[in-house]
Amino acid sequence: MGQYTASQRKNVRILLVGDAGVGKTSLILSLVSEEYPEEVPPRAEEITIPANVTPEQVPTNIVDFSSVEQTDDALAAEINKAHVVCIVYAVDDDDSLDRITTHWLPLVRNTCSSNNSTNGNANASSTKPIVLVGNKIDLIEYSTIDSVLAIMEDYPEIESCVECSAKTLHNISEMFYYAQKAVLHPTTPLYIMEEQDLTPACKKSLVRIFKICDIDSDNLLNDYELNLFQRRCFNTPLQPQILDEVKSVIQKNVPDGIYNDAVTLKGFLFLHCLFIQRGRNETTWAVLRRFGYNDQLEMCQEYLRPPLKIPPGSSTELSHRGQQFLIALFERYDRDGDGALSPEEHKMLFSTCPAAPWSYSTDIRKSCPTNEAGWVTLHGWLCRWTLMTLVDVVKTLEYLAYLGFNVHENDSQLVAIHVTRERRIDLAKRQSSRSVYKCHVIGPKGSGKTGLCRGFLIDDMSKLLGKEFKTNVVHCINSVQVYGQEKHLILRDIDVRHALDPLQPQEVNCDVACLVYDASNPRSFEYVARIYIKYFAESKIPVMIVGTKCDLDERRQDYLMQPSEFCEKYKLLPPHLFSLKSNKKELYTKLATMAAFPRFQAAWILFYKHRYLRQFGLMTDDHTVWLKAGLGVAAATVLGFIVLKAITGTHLR
Repeated sequence: MGQYTASQRKNVRILLVGDAGVGKTSLILSLVSEEYPEEVPPRAEEITIPANVTPEQVPTNIVDFSSVEQTDDALAAEINKAHVVCIVYAVDDDDSLDRITTHWLPLVRNTCSSNNSTNGNANASSTKPIVLVGNKIDLIEYSTIDSVLAIMEDYPEIESCVECSAKTLHNISEMFYYAQKAVLHPTTPLYIMEEQDLTPACKKSLVRIFKICDIDSDNLLNDYELNLFQRRCFNTPLQPQILDEVKSVIQKNVPDGIYNDAVTLKGFLFLHCLFIQRGRNETTWAVLRRFGYNDQLEMCQEYLRPPLKIPPGSSTELSHRGQQFLIALFERYDRDGDGALSPEEHKMLFSTCPAAPWSYSTDIRKSCPTNEAGWVTLHGWLCRWTLMTLVDVVKTLEYLAYLGFNVHENDSQLVAIHVTRERRIDLAKRQSSRSVYKCHVIGPKGSGKTGLCRGFLIDDMSKLLGKEFKTNVVHCINSVQVYGQEKHLILRDIDVRHALDPLQPQEVNCDVACLVYDASNPRSFEYVARIYIKYFAESKIPVMIVGTKCDLDERRQDYLMQPSEFCEKYKLLPPHLFSLKSNKKELYTKLATMAAFPRFQAAWILFYKHRYLRQFGLMTDDHTVWLKAGLGVAAATVLGFIVLKAITGTHLR
């Protein structure tokens, strides 16, 4: 991937203004014809210089202004359209020099302010980049630069100044180069002239860049890290001699800028300050743009959110490259090597981001696996990113950019995302190619669905017995093995307070549904039955009905049918009885298996429609019924047999 140019303009528009007779028009004509014009019209026509003949490879429009031919309104319009304004004065005319501060600079400021107010953009800059141009240097033997530098101190919008001669062509090309540079590599966002220091926004951006490049997180950039930085920003290695010279300059000016022969953050900031002071703004801008910054030193939306096409029915997962980057990031910040991120380590990891993408104290501990101290483990870390990638892939793209994926991987963060094939293809093939599945856990209040979800995250579910869940965390994620393959299962706790509350489409659509009732509460199953009939009976979504709290006395349900009869009628697997006390976790594997092989439930329904079960004597006990039914439906596929074994109670090994 080439160098990212976050704010590369399509063109640069340069406007020349100044008093009559200072030589504005002559400068333009001399640039175009490369010779001094003997006859000069009142105003030159607008010209366009092609990109291939400009130093910055950007098409450039040069616009002349004449007070003889144009009105004040026309001037205001041109100032507002221009990207940069060149104020031309004659070096042999003190009045034209004085008019820079008494007329032209205030005029540009007032015009820009009025335009912003009219357009309702009060936060926009109140001026344009300015280049001061002293023409007719061939007529004098002294310089006016000292006078101009004094003006620059009072007007931060002045990017640069140059003396030239339209007659001798001296510095003509340089003048227009400085004008281009004022637009493409402006000084004002980077540097405060009166303080001789970087702006706070520039420092903040460079600190983030330093942290990203500090691979071993020792707060130093060693030779290896500096070389990687050089290659990533400028596509060229840093020669050892040049590197030694750079360190020598830093050491001479900032004693604590070098430590153990490596560059400190203070030295890194000084280096960029020095670039700007020496007129090498383009170097610092090249670094900033490579790391995604625009002219306002904000992260570009195009950089944070590259367009990602997701067909209907497809989902998003982390690719292998995405996982490897996140593993390396975790290991880099796991300073003590204990296999978990402490709150401080977690905070440091996301110090290159505006904020962490989730709350460590609540979200992490209740949505993914952690250690005994509640610190996220590497497994839990990958689980949490997997969850975010499925439910909010745009946020994943943003945070990968903040964390430096684009730079470390030298590619767009899109390569960190895998877009799965459409669900309809999975249904046609009777198995899913996905590795992440979403299960919606739905049930009445008090049915134990939240405990079922939280139990997925810990080894000993019995620790949750009697626990009151005050914090509502919507998703829980962990991994399970489905026939030797690791799959991630996301349990979404659907919070429905009343039986008559309608479910929204996004609360229904999932890879597998888990309908939960309290087996010890006689009024609990009716809610589940109504939900199934209303939302799932005619869908192709696999459904598992789960009776919780089976360690208590199982009560007869106050409904037309008992749960087992209901499941038999609607061709569902028998109710799965679940208890936190038993600490048996086969339910989660069953759910993942049903999601991985979504069409088998539909096949069972088709088989039942032929009414052959009783005829062939298959109605013996629950497990045998479903196993034989599955064999009849799968008729020719060993896979079908294996899948049915898994989801009818046989443990996976």
